[in-house]
Amino acid sequence: MRQPNEESFRVFAVEHAARLRRSAYLFCGDWHLAEDLMQSALIKIYRSWTRVEKDESLANYSRTVLLRTWLDEKRRPWRRSEQSSAEVPERLDEARGPADSPDRLWARDLVHQGLLRLPPRQRAVLVLRYFDDLSVAETAEVMGCSEGTVKSQTARGLDALRSSVSDLVGRVAS
Repeated sequence: MRQPNEESFRVFAVEHAARLRRSAYLFCGDWHLAEDLMQSALIKIYRSWTRVEKDESLANYSRTVLLRTWLDEKRRPWRRSEQSSAEVPERLDEARGPADSPDRLWARDLVHQGLLRLPPRQRAVLVLRYFDDLSVAETAEVMGCSEGTVKSQTARGLDALRSSVSDLVGRVAS
């Protein structure tokens, strides 16, 4: 890659890496895997940078690459046998501010646990629509499906998320 292209990719990567990592975490629920997914997506984007750099929807392209990278990772046979069931011990989060009350953090964690119980396509739609603030059309473009599919997956995903969260709340209350 030539020097100007290399520099423009570097600027893109710096601007979008944190957002891609956050989206990857919301997809998979594991910060280490999210980091790997973000790096794999950036490598794939780098390989095709001269073609996609001129594209005006580069942010959507990066989301598409990240989503497909995550789905490919889920399809790997050795991943299917890996189950994480141990509870992570609580630790002090230095990044938390006074506005982050324990109730708010509890609700956020509860929603995230419920999100992780959803099927991949429903989870992807909800992350893209409500965490990345994409429109129905943009989400359809990223996922490579129709707008009607996005709407139905969103409705089903929200219903499943409500059910999952109320199930989790019932377990905590018991």
